[in-house]
Amino acid sequence: MTLDDELVAALREDYTKAAISERDRVMLDYVVKITKDATRCSPEDHVALRAAGFDDRGILQITLIAAWFNYINRVADALGVGRDWGTGQLLRKSAQSVGVDSKT
Repeated sequence: MTLDDELVAALREDYTKAAISERDRVMLDYVVKITKDATRCSPEDHVALRAAGFDDRGILQITLIAAWFNYINRVADALGVGRDWGTGQLLRKSAQSVGVDSKT
């Protein structure tokens, strides 16, 4: 599938209304559930993914990729990556608060 500008815009706006396959929609429903509250994931989600054509390896890959993106985004957010106050400021302040020279 080639992502054109219209499809990208539709996915950003509301993936549930975008012109994507049922298989992709089931996958994205699962990814959204992982992102919002992974404790709500259940065997029924895996049954739905299998019914959409994913095998156990595919389900594992979807889960790992979604979880990794969520993890790395939370780390970046916590450290202020991309924020106006500077990427390293939190680390420098934390180091200084425990008496560590953060310049070394």
